[in-house]
Amino acid sequence: MTAPATAPAVLLRSFTEHLAEPVPPPSQEPWKAQSLAEGAAGIALPHVEAARNGAQSWRSAHRWITLAASAHVSAADTTGLFLGAPAVAFLLSTAPPAVDHLYAQARATLHSHITALAHRRTDAALARMAGGEQAAFAEYDIFYGLTGIGAYLLRTDPGGTALERVLGYLVALTRPLSSCGRELPGWWVHHDPSRGHSDHFPGGHGNLGAAHGITGPLLLLAQAMRRGLVVSGQHDAIRTICDHLDTWRQDGDTGPWWPEHISRHDVDHGRPHQSGPARPSWCYGICGIARAGQVAGTALRDPALQRFYEDALYRALTDPAQLAQVTDAGLCHGWAGIYQTVARAADDALDTRLRALLRPLGKALSAQARPDTADGPGLLNGAAGCALALTTLATRQAPTSGWDACLLID
Repeated sequence: MTAPATAPAVLLRSFTEHLAEPVPPPSQEPWKAQSLAEGAAGIALPHVEAARNGAQSWRSAHRWITLAASAHVSAADTTGLFLGAPAVAFLLSTAPPAVDHLYAQARATLHSHITALAHRRTDAALARMAGGEQAAFAEYDIFYGLTGIGAYLLRTDPGGTALERVLGYLVALTRPLSSCGRELPGWWVHHDPSRGHSDHFPGGHGNLGAAHGITGPLLLLAQAMRRGLVVSGQHDAIRTICDHLDTWRQDGDTGPWWPEHISRHDVDHGRPHQSGPARPSWCYGICGIARAGQVAGTALRDPALQRFYEDALYRALTDPAQLAQVTDAGLCHGWAGIYQTVARAADDALDTRLRALLRPLGKALSAQARPDTADGPGLLNGAAGCALALTTLATRQAPTSGWDACLLID
């Protein structure tokens, strides 16, 4: 049972107060400060957005930024957009010009480490491909893989060779690979959706979601293309991913839907094991998939493709059965992520019905979001992500900081 909806501006103030005081991470987990997902690097973002909107002074944002960068910032090969140097550098990229001088040196130092990281990670990924081995989520996903690093580079260094190499790698990722005499998508991972090995997914799986699956690379490839950044094979790679999504599209009574992932058994039999649409989230559901398809349509200048994904998004988010599966307010798989994604999609839409969705989705977010019941203070699942989506709702404008570039929906 959800609480009655509260006016977005009033609700937003309660989140701001809840997140006002920076709290250091546990002594045994100092790395959490550098986490965009659950630490100071992510919690700083609603303070940055509030300061840029004139709702509070820069002091609050600076205190959270200071905490995020207070310890040694890692640029090891295990870091990515949501942890370590890329996370902190992404945060610093959201600072307004008036205070940019405070962070310029730190940002330049971090950026040099991140470009080196991008080249190392790309080299390793291409070597893995050359050896005929299957990938893992951490190689290419948004959170910790090259897609997330590419999202940072697209924002900060779009003309650099590091982004060019990441885009080239993603093009290569769309080429099929051979396994036990069977052709599989190039992004097929050797593990199950929980990064383990289980009897349900012998031989790994193919993931269709935005967070860890092929929809993330589609978002980056399409976002880059519509900004005029194109490498050899990029057009065909976008088409290959869209064709794959079309192959696994399921047509239900309330519109098309996509399975979250497919197994070897699914490939062999040509149908997914998932029996119906899951929650319409950003991370695995139709919100992330449809936004990617919409952006692909704009990048390819294919209005039919764009309209198809806009219609799919509208139909899913007017289906009570699908909406009933949304049980939290978070950004990753809850109302905040749904609202923010649709707000961005509506800004680009040919289908005017998406704009009409914002009112009921805003009511659902306001009814569900409460700082005292959020899953911690973090960005992905907690109060910070809710506060940012509520800011979009309350101000009725796109983020001035561009924070949602970390989800590639901007």
